[in-house]
Amino acid sequence: MGKIKIYALGGLNENGKNMYIVDVDSSLFVFDAGIKYDNDLNLGIDYIIPNIDYLKENEDKIKGIFLTHGHDANFGAVDDILDKIPNMPIYGSKLTLELLKRDLKDNKNYNLIELEANKMVVFGNNFIFPMRVTHSIPDAFCYVLNTLDGAIVYTGDFTFDVTMKGFYKTDIGKLAHVGKKGVLCLLSESFYADKPGHTSPNNRVADFMHEVFIQAEDRVIATIFPSHFYRIQEVFDEAIKARRNVIIMGKDLQTEINQAIDEGYIKIDKSKILDLSHLEDKNIVVLVSDLRERPFANLNRIIHGKDKFITIKPDDTVFITEASYPGIEKQMALIMDEISMLGAETICLSNKKHLSHHASKEDLMLMISLLQPKYYFPVKGEYRLQYANGEVAEELGMPKENIILKQNGEVALFEDGKLVETQEKVDAKEILIDGKSEDSIGEVVLKDREALGQNGIVIICCSIDRQTKEILSGPETLTRGFVYVKESQEFLEETKKIAREVIENNINYYHQNNLDRVDFSKIKIDIRETLSSFFYKETETNPMIISVVLEV
Repeated sequence: MGKIKIYALGGLNENGKNMYIVDVDSSLFVFDAGIKYDNDLNLGIDYIIPNIDYLKENEDKIKGIFLTHGHDANFGAVDDILDKIPNMPIYGSKLTLELLKRDLKDNKNYNLIELEANKMVVFGNNFIFPMRVTHSIPDAFCYVLNTLDGAIVYTGDFTFDVTMKGFYKTDIGKLAHVGKKGVLCLLSESFYADKPGHTSPNNRVADFMHEVFIQAEDRVIATIFPSHFYRIQEVFDEAIKARRNVIIMGKDLQTEINQAIDEGYIKIDKSKILDLSHLEDKNIVVLVSDLRERPFANLNRIIHGKDKFITIKPDDTVFITEASYPGIEKQMALIMDEISMLGAETICLSNKKHLSHHASKEDLMLMISLLQPKYYFPVKGEYRLQYANGEVAEELGMPKENIILKQNGEVALFEDGKLVETQEKVDAKEILIDGKSEDSIGEVVLKDREALGQNGIVIICCSIDRQTKEILSGPETLTRGFVYVKESQEFLEETKKIAREVIENNINYYHQNNLDRVDFSKIKIDIRETLSSFFYKETETNPMIISVVLEV
């Protein structure tokens, strides 16, 4: 019996960036290490990851990072973590680790440890037991962390679908067995907690696809997420039934699908995959990869005639094979408009009828009933969905005080198997990654980018004689994103006049007081403050102002 803490460095009150930590008597077990794409931020941020500094500070206590499956929201931050902590043990299924290796920046010999379903890994008095669950990618795991106070179970992403077989099949018997042994706390996803019923059969879209492929008169251009293996399988199955061959656009997508076929994760007759020389055939399905970090980027390139192999023709049908998700609704509407302007038909899945492989309300109820946890911790999703997930447990008779609703960094503390009050928090700041930078983009940089994006920039340049301190040239103004220069000459001349007055006043002060040097820092500050007031009065905007004063 001892002390257990559960908290998140990411994944609570947000979509993505999942990372949950279970601290069992100072031994840390980390579940998932995902990233988040913020499609609404538009400030040059590529992606967001959890706090690596916290992991580095506690490196000696961490037993490993246990990955549930190979989606960016769950394993995308591992590459950044290994840059800082190269010896970190990373556990996952065979497919998850294969996808991770492709994601890593280099070929270093990292500590990647393959797990098999239903085979435990022992860590002193504790052990990890992975169980297979149903998701849109095969070899997805749910993890059981066994402790002296009972099991801690983290579901990862899951749904219940009795039609699933092999690498997709949920081991319901093992889940029930774990429940009988005693579960202290269940951490369960919340993504569809507000949706009634079971997700199945709405996660299967084969019939809808078949109709699309049968009714299309010419080519079908279909977008696909490379990591959604189940959807790729459906596309191939229904294309073949409709007597259509398939062309895969892009080397990366071709490599991923071919490797999945070779490993047995996707079952496809390779003779049905044609090369690019058949792009003008009528009876084909063209697969175009879609990426969450750049939604519709490849399709957008085709629409604007920038792809050297394919253009959209009026007789084409463009099929978006994933329902919209938060953050891309506007982009999807715009892309469909552009396709329609080219005369082609667009078809997309309804986010009400067609669901991803996540647990809806009845799925959550079934998981709770099988595991019979003493405490319930909704994770993975916005707070309203965490709350709805908690209500699911309450409907099944779980006491409200046993339902744990937290934000990132807030600690749930168990002592001798009982939840106790604590105000403890861990540092759950997020790290913003821009391009190849290994450091987080700071708040100051983001505020500067926001100011530039909203109001533009004004640069004031002036040169002063080193001996006489007289103005030799300028001040000149350069603006971007602030005013339309051709129609604002009078306004810009007034800007120059004000800047010149500020500079001359400072130089006069230097002469009148026989000072040793001109305070250029003060000149720059005075220019910014004076022009800032002038600009706001005239335009009600606050552009970024940069003043450059040189001695020559």
